[in-house]
Amino acid sequence: MNASHEFPSFEVLLPDLNKFVLELVEDYHAGKINSWEGLEEKVNAFFTPERMEQIESLVPGWCKMATYLDGVTLTHVICVFLGLVMLPEYQSMSLEQQQLAKWIVLFHDVEKEIKKGERDPKHGFRSAVITAKRLPYLGFAVTADYDNLITSWSEFTYSAIRISEDYPEPIQDNQKLPEILAGIDRMFGKDAPAGLIVKAVLLHMSINVVGDWPQAAPLTEKEIKMYVKSNQAPLLKVMMLADNEGWSIFYSDREQQRKETLEVFQKIEKLISS
Repeated sequence: MNASHEFPSFEVLLPDLNKFVLELVEDYHAGKINSWEGLEEKVNAFFTPERMEQIESLVPGWCKMATYLDGVTLTHVICVFLGLVMLPEYQSMSLEQQQLAKWIVLFHDVEKEIKKGERDPKHGFRSAVITAKRLPYLGFAVTADYDNLITSWSEFTYSAIRISEDYPEPIQDNQKLPEILAGIDRMFGKDAPAGLIVKAVLLHMSINVVGDWPQAAPLTEKEIKMYVKSNQAPLLKVMMLADNEGWSIFYSDREQQRKETLEVFQKIEKLISS
């Protein structure tokens, strides 16, 4: 990442949430949280109506996301934060990359809509739309083209879905990725912090990392070489490692999911460097 890029601090804009996550880490290490139910209890106590509205003012859609399945997605997102800051891969990142990773986690499921027993295979693209619309209001830099492009780009990306014979509901349309990714670069600048965040949110449902949880529309190896750049891969890796932690941190398959994800990203790193 270009060292000259400056962008808003997660800790400055969301100090209470950042402090809460760090407290959860301490409680987890101390054995005070050892179950999903225990974490859920702390999440529900933390997110008062006032705090929900405060985050909603920064991340439109947060309150709606938190309502699905009695708050399962909200607890998951906080568990992803918990897993993120404990990852050795996150801890070895630069401070700038760590900041980007936190913003990615904050936005990655904001447009996720789920019902019991179902998944939402297109929320990566749709959450990216919310992210691209909101980052400028948080203080992230944009290009001179942003205002002219954001409406049409958002409509195009939000509608980038297709019907699949192999999946019971519409999935993301990867054929639209060249135009979507080019639009991100035009709106934020190539390799700009906001662009890296939006791309990670966009693609976090696009790579198969755990055999038991295949994605509905994974990128092919050819597409990975085309669309995943070297500065994007570390952010996607920690996002997907943390996303797995967000479901498995209290369960026995945790280490297996981590192992599979790391093996996938080793292959990706070879692909994009060849």
